[in-house]
Amino acid sequence: MTDCLFCKMVNQAIPVDKVFEDERVLAFRDINPKAPTHILVIPKQHVATLNDLQDPSLAGHLLQTVAQIAASEGIADTGYRTVINCNAAGGQEVYHLHLHLLGGRQMSWPAG
Repeated sequence: MTDCLFCKMVNQAIPVDKVFEDERVLAFRDINPKAPTHILVIPKQHVATLNDLQDPSLAGHLLQTVAQIAASEGIADTGYRTVINCNAAGGQEVYHLHLHLLGGRQMSWPAG
């Protein structure tokens, strides 16, 4: 996708505050954080929404990466939240699948 914001980040056309990268995923700090720790974890392969994710191994890898980053950020033991927004009514703004990792403060419920 040539005009996808997150694809441009994967291709290093747009700089990010990188937290983690491997052959399948890229993780970086959110530019508009909603918590002291707010990291986005994205697949390098363009997948528009959670509805489009067809690879169960990629889904598992994304979740394992979130847990690994939570540990490295020091929030795994105290707790954190992961969020995947899907489509407009779900709050998705960038149509490239991404997981929000939020922590460093008490999370409230309902999320809203």
